Amino acid sequence: MSLIDVNNLTFRYDGCLNNIFENVSFNIDTDWKLGLIGRNGKGKTTFLKLLYGKYEYSGTISKNVDVDYFPFEIKNTDKLTIEIVNEIAPNVEDWEIIKELNLLNSNAEILYRNFNLLSGGEQVKVLLISLFLKENNFLLIDEPTNHLDIETKNNLVNYLEKKKGFILVSHDRDFLDKVVDHIISINNTTIEVQQGNFSSWKENKNKQDNFELMQNEKLQKDINRLEVASKNAAKWSNSVEKSKYKSNNSESTIDRGYIGHKSAKMMKNSKVMEQRIQKSIDEKSNLLSNIDRNDSLKIIPIESRKNPLILSTNLQIKYNDKPIFSKVSFELNNGDRIAIVGKNGIGKSSILKLIVENDIAFNGGFKIANDLKISYVSQSTANLKGNLKLFARESKIDESVFFAMLSKMGFSKIDFDIDIKDMSEGQKKKVLIAKSIVEQANIYIWDEPLNYIDILTRIQIEDAILKYKPTLIFVEHDKTFIEKVATKIINLK
Repeated sequence: MSLIDVNNLTFRYDGCLNNIFENVSFNIDTDWKLGLIGRNGKGKTTFLKLLYGKYEYSGTISKNVDVDYFPFEIKNTDKLTIEIVNEIAPNVEDWEIIKELNLLNSNAEILYRNFNLLSGGEQVKVLLISLFLKENNFLLIDEPTNHLDIETKNNLVNYLEKKKGFILVSHDRDFLDKVVDHIISINNTTIEVQQGNFSSWKENKNKQDNFELMQNEKLQKDINRLEVASKNAAKWSNSVEKSKYKSNNSESTIDRGYIGHKSAKMMKNSKVMEQRIQKSIDEKSNLLSNIDRNDSLKIIPIESRKNPLILSTNLQIKYNDKPIFSKVSFELNNGDRIAIVGKNGIGKSSILKLIVENDIAFNGGFKIANDLKISYVSQSTANLKGNLKLFARESKIDESVFFAMLSKMGFSKIDFDIDIKDMSEGQKKKVLIAKSIVEQANIYIWDEPLNYIDILTRIQIEDAILKYKPTLIFVEHDKTFIEKVATKIINLK
């Protein structure tokens, strides 16, 4: 056991006016399994790379363990996988490598294939075991579950449950709950470390937020009451003070002295109340700074007069004239929300593309109702570029509604001026989701919409779907999202 001690960490990127982190201090135990959470754009990856030593910063980060970063950069992916493992962990025996692969339900034969020929899930597994096989290291794992199917995620869960000494960035709530024993949360103004998994952190966060909201409301009422009382006291004091000089000659000096004393007392009360007002304002200013806005998103679906909207009978997608999954039959009616699940590469996205593009080779029957308006979210963000105003114009959506949607999803004023190609992957995904939500459609077709998207935004999207009940067919690997949202599940074999 050892500590990583972060003291007065301050960092900002060259050319930026605002600090990403400012005077952040905390320490963590290198035996802990930590989940790192926070809104997209809050600096999770930046924080990992600061721990890794990639950037210069103010303050200190003290550690006496080696730190490794996932995903590990492979310079030559044409090599055999076993060669790449040996380069990352040079002092490890082959039997140790095979043992780690077995823990991930992976066959040792992948070691003797070129690394670039492995699937994305296989590459994730190989890099993770290689880094964990290194001695005296603390691992920084940056979003390993994006694009991974549910079965592969479950294998990673079983593997990481047996490990210790890592920080894991993930937006998958079920995955975090099963894997981590501490949470690091990057808030609006602080970084906090808390024992427990995501669910326990969320419960504590909700309690803290509710307490601060109630305190804020109570203080605001106190401020309003004190302001009224202070104004009345000052007004009364001024009125009494003026009456002292309007007294006729028959009034005694004692009367004027009494009036003056009363006036001074009221003015003093007014000053005391002003001090109490300022104290309440100061207390109020320390509240709500780390409460994330959880504004509701609004979807306006268009119900079609036709049913079913899509009818599939013994459908099989074909690659090179060969079917890639067993026959599947389903129908999509108004109000249905269908999740398509299955292993990576089995053809989930191809079904969505068949609906959108209608040029995918297939066997069986597949019919789509005429004149349907479809809103599509692609899995890829590679082609996104330009400013958000131009994007809204080219997408033929209402700019003000689109911007309001992004703001609700956590975009700051600064984010609206960034070229889309320079945004984080999570922010790019939000651009696509916001565009789709703004569009009025008969069917919403989303291909892995939640990749890289932070947990709070996932919850916002879930709530909007459950409230407005759009007709939806989607591919997703977030088990919690599927359980909450889907009314039907298609499991491809």
